[in-house]
Amino acid sequence: MKHRSSSNARWARTLRAAAVASLMSMVTPAVLAQDVPPQIKKQLIEQGWGYGGGARSMYDELHAKAPKGGVKVTKDLAYGKHERQKLDVYEVPGKSNLPVMVFFHGGGYTGGARDNTPYVHANVLTYFARHGFLGVNADFRLAPEFTWPSGGQDVAAVVKWLKENASKHGGDPEKIYLFGTSAGASHVAQYTFDRRFQPNSGPGIAGAILQSGRYVLHSDPDDPSLQGGVQAYFGKDPATYPSRSVVNHVNGSTVPIMLLMTEFEQLNLAATTGELFVALCKRDAGRCPRFVQLKYHNHGTEYHHFNTGDDYLGREILEWIESGFGQTRKFVPEPHSQS
Repeated sequence: MKHRSSSNARWARTLRAAAVASLMSMVTPAVLAQDVPPQIKKQLIEQGWGYGGGARSMYDELHAKAPKGGVKVTKDLAYGKHERQKLDVYEVPGKSNLPVMVFFHGGGYTGGARDNTPYVHANVLTYFARHGFLGVNADFRLAPEFTWPSGGQDVAAVVKWLKENASKHGGDPEKIYLFGTSAGASHVAQYTFDRRFQPNSGPGIAGAILQSGRYVLHSDPDDPSLQGGVQAYFGKDPATYPSRSVVNHVNGSTVPIMLLMTEFEQLNLAATTGELFVALCKRDAGRCPRFVQLKYHNHGTEYHHFNTGDDYLGREILEWIESGFGQTRKFVPEPHSQS
């Protein structure tokens, strides 16, 4: 049995490596220039797959000086009964019918907050509010107290709240975009793809942006997160993992998707991003989703640059939305091979 388990683990790693290779072979290079401040670029390259450290401190200095004027912030609005079911709204007074950008933070399913620091993640929503959106910064309940599927349920509750309240803050409830990073991306994907957590009318969102999330569950002993947040949230029984892996539910959703990942990404998250990318390519008959790999950054800094001069990713997201997700562009599927 031990030999079979080891062989299965190697086979699973081989499949995930193939998915990542397939992903990278199909990615189209981004067209917008990335302008990371030289001193931060140096820090990022030196720390590589490290978590953030000095680069994050440097971004704090930029955030302190960053423009924030004209944005009104309303904090601690409840979308549910639990103390973690709260959100902040970033709006520009006098505006109406704006698209809505909702951000869900990371934290390994067991931690994190919408205000990790005085600047993060407020910088993300300030950026989008300054660029024509109603920004919403949302918390969600945490494991181990709240396990699967609480994250997807909380995303559903936020969407329901926005359907009822977005217009009061100048937002258009018919143009809701969900943006999740790490654990937040897993929760957004769960709601976006899995019909079990959507109302009968469907997800009711215009698009989803998934950054460095976990979309396929593998009982892989080489995954450093398995015995921590993954099992705390998803459970320890591998028999439940296929049903809880959102990659197995993509055919139930037609929501446009943008996938994001960093250059110095955690391997397990890079692998599941690859698997989801391939699944979405198949879902849409070869019209693959937009994919952006953020140069120099790692899992700890991939959202710190918002609302600074290093706004490459923000511009990519805005262009993706403004271009209609690429869906209006000419597309001719390749004929099936006869070999």
